[in-house]
Amino acid sequence: MPADEPLFRVTRGVPTAAELAALVGVIVARARPVAAPAPAAVSAWTRSGRPTSAALAAGPGAWRASGLPR
Repeated sequence: MPADEPLFRVTRGVPTAAELAALVGVIVARARPVAAPAPAAVSAWTRSGRPTSAALAAGPGAWRASGLPR
């Protein structure tokens, strides 16, 4: 697109300055990147229930080992 070509053109009607300003505002708002939402905070209660070491391995005797101190 050449630099002298407009980004958009009104093909019907005669918009007022306020209508054109509203249109430009919508186009600019849609063109901005959306910020990623902040990660949800994990409560201390949830953190305390998670194992601090490696994940438990399934297999023979795993149920016994899960109750042993680490």
